[in-house]
Order: sequence, then structure tokens, then C-alpha cells
Amino acid sequence: MLQLCAAGDNGLPDARAAYREACNASSPKANFNWSHPAVYHAGRESNWFFLANNAESVAYPVFAEHYRKICARVLEGEKLPLPAQLQLEEKPGTPLSKEENAQKMAALRAKLDI
Repeated sequence: MLQLCAAGDNGLPDARAAYREACNASSPKANFNWSHPAVYHAGRESNWFFLANNAESVAYPVFAEHYRKICARVLEGEKLPLPAQLQLEEKPGTPLSKEENAQKMAALRAKLDI
């Protein structure tokens, strides 16, 4: 009971709300606006594919156990890092000319023998 009360004080959502957030988060997961880093880490530990492809009756207990362990670490004072957000290149390369594209295509065809 004390752990649940302390969790609310640290901004940690309850396990069911955290599970829903993890399941409904858009991809890429690192760029999602998480209510708390613990939700992201519990989802990652539970495996995003597993959460998305299994019934709640199977996936929720796995997520809840990971979330419980991570919340305990947070309540002991551990600071969880936010995931590094994925960003596009600052200076994307210049497109190839038609001739350069044709040369690369010819080289690829030769390599694949087609």
C-alpha cells in the first residue's frame, strides 16, 4: 500500500494505465511523449512486439511484473533516462543524377546477375 501511495507522488501511473499507454504508444517508441520514463522502460523490457501481438490476459501480467520492478527501483531513488529521440539527418545527401542512378542500377544488376 505504501509503495502505491509513493508511486503517485513520483508521477508514476498505476500499472493498468501504464500498460494502456505502452500498448497505445505510436512508433518510434523513443519519440513518444511518455508520462514517465518507467512506462517506456517496462514496455521495452516486456518487448514491444510481444505487447502488440498478445492478448491482454497474456501480455498484462508480463508488463505488470516488469513495471513493478522498475517502479521499485524508481522509489529507491534511481533516475531512469528518457529514451534518446530519433532525429532526421541535419544535412541529407544530394540526390544522384539520372546518369549516376543508371550506373548504380547497372552495377546492381550485374552483381545480382539479372
